[in-house]
Amino acid sequence: MTSANIAQVPGRSAPITGASPHTALIIRDAAPEDMADVQRIYAHHVLHGTATFEEVPPTVDDMLARRTHVVASGMPYLVAVLDNEVAGYCYAAQYRPRVAYRYTIEDSIYLAEGQAGKGLGKALLSALIERCEQGPWRQMIAVIAGNNNLSSIGLHRSMGFTHAGTQLATGFKFNQWIDVVFMQRALGPGSGTPPDR
Repeated sequence: MTSANIAQVPGRSAPITGASPHTALIIRDAAPEDMADVQRIYAHHVLHGTATFEEVPPTVDDMLARRTHVVASGMPYLVAVLDNEVAGYCYAAQYRPRVAYRYTIEDSIYLAEGQAGKGLGKALLSALIERCEQGPWRQMIAVIAGNNNLSSIGLHRSMGFTHAGTQLATGFKFNQWIDVVFMQRALGPGSGTPPDR
């Protein structure tokens, strides 16, 4: 196993497995010009996977609008750039619209085809959690499509998430019923103290 040189902005270092010694990973805020790559990554998951329940890929303009909404809400939207190419992305978004949910957020993370198993997901999620802990939020929820999505479940478990429940046969895609697994972790002091604001 070879560790890569990693610069995370912001975030903490994590090894990228199976990479050459010259591999450079940067995790940074997503810019508008990244959204064509983000759209390509997400479109693959929409068309070929069950990690998202969307069935028609959104356009680049749609993805730009989604990013704008996340950033305008004060939440992070990050990309992983591996050897100068966007290899994955993640963001946090409001978990539910009702005001009492304002300290709870949901994470989303997607990797480009062929990038799984290299540590990118862990590096992205680690940076996302670190950024979110700088804000007012106290709980992060992962909504994972499929109880057989062991890579996402394992990734979240490795980052301190615990199982919070399963909704059976909630989605229907590719002619199959899909369960939804909920995982959760505290951010900062969690529920140990009242919110600051």
